[in-house]
Amino acid sequence: MAPITLITGGVRSGKSRFAEQLALRYHPPLCYLATAQALDDEMDERIARHRARRGAEWQTVEEPLTLPQTLARLDGTYGAILVDCVTLWLTNLLLMREGTDPELEESIIGDVRRLTTTLRGMQSPVIMVTNEVGMGIVPEHPLGRLFRDLAGQANQILAASCDEVFTLICGLPLKLK
Repeated sequence: MAPITLITGGVRSGKSRFAEQLALRYHPPLCYLATAQALDDEMDERIARHRARRGAEWQTVEEPLTLPQTLARLDGTYGAILVDCVTLWLTNLLLMREGTDPELEESIIGDVRRLTTTLRGMQSPVIMVTNEVGMGIVPEHPLGRLFRDLAGQANQILAASCDEVFTLICGLPLKLK
């Protein structure tokens, strides 16, 4: 089993840059598995900036929904796979399925558990980026509260199954595990 690393922190804390630096320890080609969807001009620009920052050793694969299946398909092809980011993947799953009932929450947590099963069998090292969203105020709307709860549960499940876990604060990494 290859090493699995989780990197968490707040928005603009330096998670992606740190994850990229960790991935550069492995031999190319490196895979940047992006879960973002370019649904507006601002996101188009953000994605373009991220791509420009990475070098030629990176190949980008875009997959907003079927993360476990895509990881399994890419396994062994790359020196390392960087998933950026888990919370966008959760957002995509949540918005695709819509609703706020408990069955929806259980269904998405089931997807997270399937992801951990896939990760345990990987030959390629995987580095995942996720956001810490539970340290702020309680969201006003039910969908926001459901997302916050899902992200918190997913981060706990993933952290428990990872070999290394880092949090970033002000661009500084702190190793938790």
